[in-house]
Amino acid sequence: MTGTDGIHGADGRDGVGAADDADVAVGTGPAGAREVGVGPHSRPWPEGAHLDPELLEHGDRRNVEDRFRYWRREAIIAELDSLRHELHVAIENLEHDANIGSVVRTANAFAVGAFHIVGRRRWNRRGAMVTDRYQHEIHHPDAQHLIAWARAEGRPLVAIDLVEGALPIELTPLPRNAVLVVGQEGPGVSAEILEAAQLVVGISQFGSTRSINVAAAAAIAMHSWILQHAEIPAGPLR
Repeated sequence: MTGTDGIHGADGRDGVGAADDADVAVGTGPAGAREVGVGPHSRPWPEGAHLDPELLEHGDRRNVEDRFRYWRREAIIAELDSLRHELHVAIENLEHDANIGSVVRTANAFAVGAFHIVGRRRWNRRGAMVTDRYQHEIHHPDAQHLIAWARAEGRPLVAIDLVEGALPIELTPLPRNAVLVVGQEGPGVSAEILEAAQLVVGISQFGSTRSINVAAAAAIAMHSWILQHAEIPAGPLR
């Protein structure tokens, strides 16, 4: 069984609160404000099929890494496809959770292979800051559909939730081809997925609160996988 896989663009994109594929240039505001992106490219223009003449002509204010300035969106996606990790992340979308966009944005930062939306197809994309346009999205109408898909693909489900018997994620080996599953803010991961999951892990906490924000939990879980499986270059990040 397969879900609906695709990279959603601006035309006919399914979602609410969708943003344009461009940052707002703040350099037009008060004096000294930081300008986002780059302006028109000086001539003669560089050559290459990966470059977008419109961006070269008018500037590139998108929310992309500097190495992708002036690149066509399709070229960026193709480059990312050559670098993506085996990890997938799934988000249960039962109540239009506003945290989904933040989870997707983090998935993009860690080059997660794909993100899955379980339940309602529509979700608030504003928090994703347009990064969903460069990711593979797979939709499942319900938990059983995700479970069947994972079994068919040979991918273990790893539920992230503080429930009875959950193992500390800090001390637990995560499968390389895992699908990390996070639930709604409050209810957590559904009973169906908890029962089907190969692993149930939680994040160790040391304060007074019972839980942490689901978007923060998803980010910690993804980074835990990164620490175990990704090739992290030495030296400064910038």
